[in-house]
Amino acid sequence: MKKTLLLFALVLTCTTLSFSQNKDFNKIKKLMAIQSDCWNKGDIDCFMETYWKSNELQFIGSKGVTYGWKNTLNRYKKNYPTKADMGQLTFDIINMDKRSRKVISVVGKWHLKRGADLGDLEGHFLLILKKIKGNWVIVSDHSS
Repeated sequence: MKKTLLLFALVLTCTTLSFSQNKDFNKIKKLMAIQSDCWNKGDIDCFMETYWKSNELQFIGSKGVTYGWKNTLNRYKKNYPTKADMGQLTFDIINMDKRSRKVISVVGKWHLKRGADLGDLEGHFLLILKKIKGNWVIVSDHSS
């Protein structure tokens, strides 16, 4: 009887954890869809709403580390001054890993489809998202 109860508790716990993980993963996928929608409309301010509004935000790119939400926003605006420069963004998620109840990492590939005169761009990313005040936000972005 004890073994049956233990097995039942284990199955229930695994099912609950799996459901919670899938729910959080779906929220992250929606967040990334919002990002690409905003980007594809040429709206960097909207795109940045998915990032942690903190001086502790980290963006790591080919030119080094940018700290802070405002600095990251300014970096994006400098590197993508027009809608044509921004192109059309798509993400391919390779892996999502729930590190804890409040931390998820996402590894994937990004692609910018732009006109022939500008050329397409693509690379990989590692996002660290944290649940802050009930919302998932990007706290670290390493894109190359």
